[in-house]
Amino acid sequence: QVQLVESGGGLVQPGGSLRLSCAASGSIFSINAMGWYRQAPGKQRELVALSISGGNTDYANSVKGRFTISRDSAKNTVYLQMSGLKSEDTAVYYCKAHVQLGPGRMSVYWGQGGQVTASS
Repeated sequence: QVQLVESGGGLVQPGGSLRLSCAASGSIFSINAMGWYRQAPGKQRELVALSISGGNTDYANSVKGRFTISRDSAKNTVYLQMSGLKSEDTAVYYCKAHVQLGPGRMSVYWGQGGQVTASS
């Protein structure tokens, strides 16, 4: 079994910064990709940022230039540095990992979610 534990959410004023962390643990052979998604009230969950093994990253257009995703592969941890936060960034943020459990065995796991609120 694999667990994803998130930390770092909270309340910040518009224009402020936060850093989210997500650590994966358990029976992990390797991790192919880790990313962050968010879901605001009344909206569908959407991709925020994705980090793929090999160094490729992808961002939602709405966060490009403000958010940065990074990974520490040795710690099976992904980070999301958020700067210039706007009220529209307010949402529950979820970590997602595509985990290789063994040869030919892959599964997807989600973190518990953490609230990020940008408000004065």
